[in-house]
Amino acid sequence: MNAPAAATHLLPEIQLRAVPEALLDALAARFGAQCSTAQAVREQHGRDEGSLKAPPPSAVVFAETAQDVADAVKLAARHDVPVIPYAAGSSLEGHLLAVQGGISIDVNRMNRVLSVDADDLTVTVQPGITRKQLNDAIKDTGLFFPIDPGADASIGGMCATRASGTNAVRYGTMRENVLALEVVTASGEIIRTGTRAKKSAAGYDLTRLMVGSEGTLGVITEVTVRLYPLPEAVSAAICSFPSIEAAVRTTIQTIQLGVPIARVELIDAHTVRMVNAHSKLGLREEPMLLMEFHGSPAGVKEQAELVQEIAAEFGGNAFEWATTPEERTRLWTARHNAYFAAVQSRPGCRAISTDTCVPISRLADCLLDSVTEADASGIPYFLVGHVGDGNFHFGYLIDPDSAEERLTAENLNHQLVARALRLGGTCTGEHGVGLHKMGFLLDETGAGAVDMMRAIKRALDPRNIMNPGKIFAM
Repeated sequence: MNAPAAATHLLPEIQLRAVPEALLDALAARFGAQCSTAQAVREQHGRDEGSLKAPPPSAVVFAETAQDVADAVKLAARHDVPVIPYAAGSSLEGHLLAVQGGISIDVNRMNRVLSVDADDLTVTVQPGITRKQLNDAIKDTGLFFPIDPGADASIGGMCATRASGTNAVRYGTMRENVLALEVVTASGEIIRTGTRAKKSAAGYDLTRLMVGSEGTLGVITEVTVRLYPLPEAVSAAICSFPSIEAAVRTTIQTIQLGVPIARVELIDAHTVRMVNAHSKLGLREEPMLLMEFHGSPAGVKEQAELVQEIAAEFGGNAFEWATTPEERTRLWTARHNAYFAAVQSRPGCRAISTDTCVPISRLADCLLDSVTEADASGIPYFLVGHVGDGNFHFGYLIDPDSAEERLTAENLNHQLVARALRLGGTCTGEHGVGLHKMGFLLDETGAGAVDMMRAIKRALDPRNIMNPGKIFAM
């Protein structure tokens, strides 16, 4: 595997397509107040949580039904104008940027639970509902939806980016948990993929094709996902370690022994310090594992005691338990706020976030060498990881006006991705390709695989209007 050749995989050259007044007039006639061309609204829909920038879309359509989406796509298709789906805006890789211009379709108003099938452990929802809204809506059923990417992302967006997060080590990712979709195609047709059945051998797996397609093949308008029974007992624990390596070795041995741990998150000492300042906590400022165990009371106790023994072998100390919902929420809220805590630690900075994932046996090799490089660079950073499945994130905190700092951070990212690929890993475990990782995708999969993706894109979207300029160049 060759290292990536370029020093930066930054925003491709912006080539805006003209948005004719005739289209804007048609959108206004069809949608009325549901369509906006106000500058502030357009700018809000032209940025995500990442560090890349592009001009905003020319208009925003606030869809309320699948037919609204279909009509907006049909109007855009008549004029060869790009369409960019928008929901929570929490993506990190430039997925929402209108790099070729176009219109944004906001699905936030499509946020209803359509049906709960508790006996079959499934729920069907509209794409704009967020994961927290979904779990609040079904809390009386004794079931929950476990995919937790940290941000309160929309279910449709989580499908589009094939999200995962802190619970993936036990419950899997969106790929394993999406059963069926309703999608508006590039021609404006509404199609359905999959069923509520737990398995099928009926033709091409279009559901899996759409999950992770990042809006480049269609706009998701309905989602059916798996649910899980709320565990009888839940216990969280934190444990501090003398080094990152000790924490990682503890994780590796825990997974290899088959302990069914629900979550295991690594937080390095820098990040613990930032979290303490942001969330007013008193955590030991050392590398830390934040863990959670699900199951019966006896099973949870057995799992936790075994992990505590493993941690002790690697110097783990200050093992602290959080068994009440309030205590667990306090710890996980602090973890989920790590990004914001880090950004606030350097006012005015932007974070360039990495997203590599490697086989669990190679995690220590990849992570420790990357820490050494980051320390030597002088760039402030934070480090968190869903290390139970080999996924971790550096956030390099750069001055957005400093070309030198951006170049240093991008070079660190390149070195990290090259290392992960050499070790059998991937450039993106959960954030998706978007704009920022287009070159890395070619490094990872090779030209033949990317050409196959292009062929699928051309077949399903011959006018290249569905979120163009993402994942790969046409």
